[in-house]
Amino acid sequence: MSAFDVDVLIVGAGPVGLFGAYYAGVRGLRAAIVDSLSQVGGQVSAMYPEKAIFDIAGFPAVSGRRLIANLVEQAAPYDPAYLLGQEAQRLDRVPREGRPDLLVVTTGAGTEITAGAVVVTGGIGTFTPRPLPAGEEFLGRGLAYFVPDSADYAGRDVVVVGGGDSAVDWTLMLHPIAASVTLVHRRTAFRAHRGSIERLTASPVKIILNAQVTATLGGERLERVEVGVTGEDGARTLPCDRLVAALGFTANLGPLRAWGLDLRDNRHLVVDSAMRTNVPGVFAAGDIADYDGKVRLIATGFGEVATAVNNAAVHIDPHAQLFPGHSTDGPVPLPAPV
Repeated sequence: MSAFDVDVLIVGAGPVGLFGAYYAGVRGLRAAIVDSLSQVGGQVSAMYPEKAIFDIAGFPAVSGRRLIANLVEQAAPYDPAYLLGQEAQRLDRVPREGRPDLLVVTTGAGTEITAGAVVVTGGIGTFTPRPLPAGEEFLGRGLAYFVPDSADYAGRDVVVVGGGDSAVDWTLMLHPIAASVTLVHRRTAFRAHRGSIERLTASPVKIILNAQVTATLGGERLERVEVGVTGEDGARTLPCDRLVAALGFTANLGPLRAWGLDLRDNRHLVVDSAMRTNVPGVFAAGDIADYDGKVRLIATGFGEVATAVNNAAVHIDPHAQLFPGHSTDGPVPLPAPV
């Protein structure tokens, strides 16, 4: 069993968690980040790494992949420990006379992390893609639920299934490099952003509405799909060696439910203005945190996690200052220029 002793444990390695690791370093706190996914970046890396993000301050546009890479680089001088592919499960307390309790989090891999405070930045919790009714046998052999790397789709016949932001974004991302891209949606209206829909309808992408993939065919790998269209006799057969099922996902707070945290809507952690939950020593920031007037943006989460880390610093050491000053007030380790 592995063991780590840190000042702050961050649960969730998405953009907000990564910025929290940087800010913990600014405060002189040793940090570890645990995440159930095998890579950093959370939903951004898993679902839309190539998508342009327009609402990060100071960036007219930045791809999800570049944003995550920048955040990792920003935190790197402080050497946070990354514990990936491990779900935070049990929370225990170690009482200390005259000082706040230590918190011990055990992961599904058996790793024990002892920390003075925990900051939960788990987004929407653990998320699982909704399965495609026809085609699970080709998972990893042509069928995928996420598109982390577009290079694998170059020159391929691609079918994307879905009508939300991910389906439309991946379709627009892939059509310039794929041999062909067809978008199959079971309704006539899309749920994606209006601007993305306008770009889609102006593109050469083939769109089949009121339709579903009814069969997947091939040998060792996927070769073609059958698409049933409402009102048509028989199914259409399309060449397809890459099938992307963007049918949404289910989110679950998982073991966090057993931590005694106050929940709202059974999926968000209620916090106060200091980003404290009702459990002493446990803070939350980002999409998983909730309070009156909450606006769920990555930009909002960045400010929240800075607030959480600063208040965690005071929780760990009541004599510490809440506001340490601005990063421009003194020397701060920076990555070497490229």
